[in-house]
Amino acid sequence: MTVSPGAFFGLPPEDRTSSPYTGYTRAHWEAAADGMLAAAWKWATPGGARLDLPGPPSHSGVRSDGLEGYARTFLAAGFRIAGAGGKDPNGLLGRYADGLDAGTRTPGRDDAESWPLILDHDVQGQPMVESASVALGLRLTRPWLWDRLTPDVRDRAEHWLRGALRHVPAGNNWYLFPYTVAGFLESVGRGDAETALARERALELLEHWYRGDGWYADGDGRAFDHYNGWALHLYPLLDAHLSGDARESERHGARLREHLESFSLMFGGDGAPLYFGRSLTYRFAASAGVGLGAVTGHTPLAPGASRRVVSGSLRYFLERGAAGGNGLLSIGWHGPHAATLQTYSGPASPYWASKAFVSLLAPAEHPLWSSPEEAAPSEGPDRVLSVPAAGFLVQSTRADGVVRLHNHGSDHVRPDEGESAADEDPHYARLAYSTVTGPTSAANTADNHLSVTVGGARSARRRIHPLGSGHGEGWGWAASWHLPVFPAGPSTVPGLRVESVIVARGSHELRVHRVLGAPDGARAELTGWATDPGGTVRSRLWGLHGWEGPEDVRAPQGTAFAPWVTVPRLAADVSGTVVLAALASLTADPGATQEADPEAVEVVDRVAVAGDAVEVRWAEDGVRTRITFGGAAVTVDHGPPGTAA
Repeated sequence: MTVSPGAFFGLPPEDRTSSPYTGYTRAHWEAAADGMLAAAWKWATPGGARLDLPGPPSHSGVRSDGLEGYARTFLAAGFRIAGAGGKDPNGLLGRYADGLDAGTRTPGRDDAESWPLILDHDVQGQPMVESASVALGLRLTRPWLWDRLTPDVRDRAEHWLRGALRHVPAGNNWYLFPYTVAGFLESVGRGDAETALARERALELLEHWYRGDGWYADGDGRAFDHYNGWALHLYPLLDAHLSGDARESERHGARLREHLESFSLMFGGDGAPLYFGRSLTYRFAASAGVGLGAVTGHTPLAPGASRRVVSGSLRYFLERGAAGGNGLLSIGWHGPHAATLQTYSGPASPYWASKAFVSLLAPAEHPLWSSPEEAAPSEGPDRVLSVPAAGFLVQSTRADGVVRLHNHGSDHVRPDEGESAADEDPHYARLAYSTVTGPTSAANTADNHLSVTVGGARSARRRIHPLGSGHGEGWGWAASWHLPVFPAGPSTVPGLRVESVIVARGSHELRVHRVLGAPDGARAELTGWATDPGGTVRSRLWGLHGWEGPEDVRAPQGTAFAPWVTVPRLAADVSGTVVLAALASLTADPGATQEADPEAVEVVDRVAVAGDAVEVRWAEDGVRTRITFGGAAVTVDHGPPGTAA
């Protein structure tokens, strides 16, 4: 269901001449920023130091949440005003200046205005996150705000910000918060050995976390998600851009350019980013990397394609109720959705969406805004793209604009964590994600999951070990293995292991699994995509080899896309080593009907399993795919008849 955001944000009429895909122009972006800020500022404290937005508090408490409201909206105001050359039609700068004065007067005091102190991440860490937004807002608006403050307020602000340099961040993108604070202090002539050390340490870790293909891990493990665009690329490249450092801009920009080669494909034809990873309530912040690439020139996309992606994402959420009846961004996806959230999410958390407004740093005459919109990457021919560094396989179909991400490499498990299902995260643990479906809740049947049931306990997938990936014209594959772990009973079963392979073509997915070391009496289950049976998005799952007949399982807690869904499921008894093959599909093609869905035999007309090898022949063109399991690696051969053994 779509709604009109014009009532809250006063959006101008659509311009389908320059923006044939979205109707949005730069004026729409300015109006959206103004509307967001006006709605949020209605909840400011008398001194303006905190924006205490309504809603349940985060685990950091209401004082930290109020600072979050100030800091994250300041980021949107910074991009809005800097992009307009200092023009401030709504008088925001005076409010943020007053709030800075009030918040830093007696930091740590429990009153209506004082900001919390910045301490270690495991003590009172959230203010460190917000310090980066405060610093960046001050840097963006320096000529019109910082330079006009009294010396006393500037000194107090510096003292509060330096708390980020003197305390321990979380072991991930958090190191870029003191980096950003230090960058601001150096930009106003307040740099020293302490700021230099904070920046050096962040860049050292950033280099350690770089995995290739333009992708960073968010810490020492294998967490790959939207934090790449809205943090790990954003902060260092924006810092270099604002300082005019050509060398650092080129270094960070080259990585962003490579990142966007794959990431820009991860937005559906309706503008939706992939529903995958944590902090999804930041919504259209997912487009920040695309906008920054256009602003800095470090992008593989044409300006019109960049605008199509960023404006499509903004419009997608505004039209689907992201801003509720009071004009505030809700904590959820379309509207409020508790399962989308982490414990650190509070009422103001969604305003990290402000990062999308980095696009406004491009002035009106910039090609981002002056060039006509062009098709997004997902609106071109059907594509399958492998991202080996992250273990991803991205699959897009033009007919319905759906993008699917097959996850064989991102698990959000720290290196020091053992194998345990206690902290299984549905936003990382599933085999696949898309732009039109979300994972089911942990309390319901897991979608897109291969589990093994032993003694009545069903396994989970946590630590993911990539086994390879690749792609060719119109097809691609990815593989991984995992050690099944059990939330109830013994955490693992000796010798039990699951190897998984996906081969994607068009809207279809060949899913092959090898279960090794299954004890007698074990049972394997494979689920497909979770969809509303009465909706336009449809999911199918067929058994090709080894599986029993399919069934639909209910997930009454629903997903971020539907309040009630069903999940197709296959099952099989397994013992020892067993190879299983299935065919899955997800489609939202408006030209198709439920009755017209093909049977498996119409897609795959031959399946042969011999030992550790599986060969299928695709019915449409006779192309053969052969998958061979080999312990530490998987090989996939794909080609015309006769090219596969």
